[in-house]
Amino acid sequence: MPVETNNKSSIKPPKVRQFGGSFFILLTLLLLLNLIIPSFFGVRSLQVPYSTFLAQVEAGKVDRAIVGGDRIEYTIKTQTPDGTTEQVFTTTPVAIDLDLPKILREHHVEFAAPLPNPNAWIGTLLSWVAPPLIFFGIWGLLMNRQGGPAALTVGKSRARIYSQGSTGVKFSDVAGVDEAKAELEEIVDFLKNADKYTTLGAKIPKGVLLVGPPGTGKTLLAKAIAGEAAVPFFSISGSEFIELFVGVGAARVRDLFEQAKEQAPCIVFIDELDALGKSRGGAGPIMGGNDEREQTLNQLLSEMDGFDANTGVIIIAATNRPEILDPALRRPGRFDRQVVVDRPDKIGREAILKVHARNVKLANDVDLSTIAIRTPGFAGADLANLVNEAALLAARRNSQAVTMADFNEAIERLVAGLEKRSRVLNETEKKTVAYHEVGHAIIGALMPGAGKVEKISVVPRGVGALGYTIQMPEEDRFLMLEDEIRGRIAILLGGRSAEEIVFGKVSTGAADDIQKATDLAERAITLYGMSDRLGPVAFEKSQQQFLEGYSNPRRAISPKVAEEIDREVKQTLDNAHHIALSILQHNRDLLEQTAEELLQREILEGADLRDRLIQAKVPGEMAEWLRTGKISEDKPLLQTLLV
Repeated sequence: MPVETNNKSSIKPPKVRQFGGSFFILLTLLLLLNLIIPSFFGVRSLQVPYSTFLAQVEAGKVDRAIVGGDRIEYTIKTQTPDGTTEQVFTTTPVAIDLDLPKILREHHVEFAAPLPNPNAWIGTLLSWVAPPLIFFGIWGLLMNRQGGPAALTVGKSRARIYSQGSTGVKFSDVAGVDEAKAELEEIVDFLKNADKYTTLGAKIPKGVLLVGPPGTGKTLLAKAIAGEAAVPFFSISGSEFIELFVGVGAARVRDLFEQAKEQAPCIVFIDELDALGKSRGGAGPIMGGNDEREQTLNQLLSEMDGFDANTGVIIIAATNRPEILDPALRRPGRFDRQVVVDRPDKIGREAILKVHARNVKLANDVDLSTIAIRTPGFAGADLANLVNEAALLAARRNSQAVTMADFNEAIERLVAGLEKRSRVLNETEKKTVAYHEVGHAIIGALMPGAGKVEKISVVPRGVGALGYTIQMPEEDRFLMLEDEIRGRIAILLGGRSAEEIVFGKVSTGAADDIQKATDLAERAITLYGMSDRLGPVAFEKSQQQFLEGYSNPRRAISPKVAEEIDREVKQTLDNAHHIALSILQHNRDLLEQTAEELLQREILEGADLRDRLIQAKVPGEMAEWLRTGKISEDKPLLQTLLV
């Protein structure tokens, strides 16, 4: 599955006016009218000191004056050869001079108070209007810079629109999910040839729910449908409906469906539907209420019931948590069809690798089929990342093509993390890690269904891995048998067992192995019902269907049953530990020789490793333990095995 493209549509949503910029422009114009323009049209005058003004009055030079509280403007007549001219001067009183009117009368100066300014109302108006304008202008400017819509468009849909299927994706760009493609091709056919269905009275599904693990190509499939049918494609995430204010999400749902009906036939794609459609039954201690998410979900349910199936609007949603969706959302009439987009099998992985490798220059030794075998459990996004990592490694080496070695290193990077040769281990640590990893490898080579041991390394990788052992399954497995689970627990405890046999003490390096072994043993007892004493009883609630990670939502049980579960888990781990010690003690020479070779070479892989592990022998008691999970009473105790 290729990287999604983002070819924008020629259909564009209506432009939002820039709220803050308009107010700033209006405010600037008003200031110009009030401050700058009067200075150009006023009478120009010379500024003189107040003492000079008084001296000119007493000398009889002043003809008339206009006296204001903070400004005095006066006129002086001067005799010139061409006649009498007038000069205008201004001055500022030093203080309130109560004797000034008397002085002006004594010297026969005509004086008066200034006339009221006819434009003074503009300043008064600005003093009231400018502060709100500044506030709203700054608010609008900040909203525009953050990419948020204007206040009047907060209820508008934020869906990205692709016109006439211009998503850049077709079914040929999607691989590894052939069953899902076959289901969705019917929708493409309806969008192209609707009359063929309506003539027979058939109704196309209103909604299609794509469920599956992350990275399997759900969004890519939805875009491929629009690309094949060449119809408008509305894409939005479920979280984009939810806002702080109650009712905004519901308004966006209404607006989205109004736009979709105008563009019909079209596809509306809602990604991460669980953010919007979570079950209302477990919302909290108070059911119902004025909740934004619940109102948005109610509006979505109403809209999906509000149009006929053959209007040409098809809702496609994607989620990796279908178990938490509201039952009203999943019922027929809303999402009529549920399509599982699961992780691909070996054939699917090879097809996905071919799609992603189309634009990558591969060397002659690259075998995509072998890479597909070595990547069980990889989703489409993981395989796309794998091809890109291999190409980056080849470019780093200045190679002309991507080789098989680049792919092998890329797989190890994704599985175990980056190589850290700068992390130098002392001799004791390195020797402990070597025996630990060889212990895993010897037991892994003997357990049923465990896969083939490909590589052992004492080179640190990732966050906490001081060494690692890579086992690759020879085929895709969808079920684990009881003896295979016991074998996996024994493999996990093989590293710790090797440390006990060789050094007589254990290290902290087995912490992750013990955690995984305990979780697996507990699941076998409480979830899979693999206990003779407790029987086929589920003591745990249903797990997440498509999301990885193990949680322990145990049902309410009595203390006696909990004690019995702990006893059974402990017995399962003790038996696995016992058999791991027995195997390694039986193959002590092989353990010593392989660990010494690993210490010298740091990495063992390929034919050399396989030739060594094929020498491992099976103790007689192992067959009985794998079959029943029990060890005969006459077998030696753990302490005896450590001697």
